[in-house]
Amino acid sequence: MDYLTLEYNGDVAILGLNRPAKRNAISDAFVEELNSAITEIEGRAKAAVIHGHGPHFCAGLDLAEHVKKTPFEGVQGSRRWHEVFARIQRGKLPWFAALHGAVVGGGLELASSVHVRVADKTAFFALPEGQRGIFVGGGASARTARLMGVSRMTDLMLTGRSVDADTAERWGIVNYVAAEGMALDEAVKMAARAATNAELSNYAIIHALPRINDMAQDDGLWVESLISSFTATSPEAEARLNAFLSKRAGKVTNPNA
Repeated sequence: MDYLTLEYNGDVAILGLNRPAKRNAISDAFVEELNSAITEIEGRAKAAVIHGHGPHFCAGLDLAEHVKKTPFEGVQGSRRWHEVFARIQRGKLPWFAALHGAVVGGGLELASSVHVRVADKTAFFALPEGQRGIFVGGGASARTARLMGVSRMTDLMLTGRSVDADTAERWGIVNYVAAEGMALDEAVKMAARAATNAELSNYAIIHALPRINDMAQDDGLWVESLISSFTATSPEAEARLNAFLSKRAGKVTNPNA
């Protein structure tokens, strides 16, 4: 791979963005390599983690490549980002992101496509497209805005300001904040835990929840009842429920203990 690294830790795939000299900026070739990596990962792993090599996760779009494109080529490139990132968001398995340094522009759009985000204290987040004379094109208007809200995203795009990891957690951009240098370790631990879940449960969680969130409440409740019934009748669910009833499975832990 030219732009990525890929290794496995048991059932967890660990995918690294490996273009540190360009702050892991995303080019067309980068997107195609990511697409191929997703295909391999879905055939081998039960959960995945994405992280960045070097001092930053990802500083966004490769502007040197983008500035040479015609408007129609820009549209085609944007749609390809949407297509490949959707394979993460609504694919076969849960994805986690370990974020540090710059999580900017397209980097934040990529991070927004995963299911759980862990940022360390060095991470900062921005959407500077407005200052570059362009608009977001990698899915932020549909994904990132759902995480932080339209008002906050409008603020970032109009002012060009960046926010730190603690603010990002308060805004819902990230789920966890870790100590400096620890985001990847924490993300891998979480992914390993998710990999032990029933495969059908994980699939239902990552596919049903965002769709139900977009539905009217009564429609969402109807879909929830169907999915709940369907997953509960699987052989793996029956085995896990019986293990709990016979006290062979751990209980929910009390974080205040």
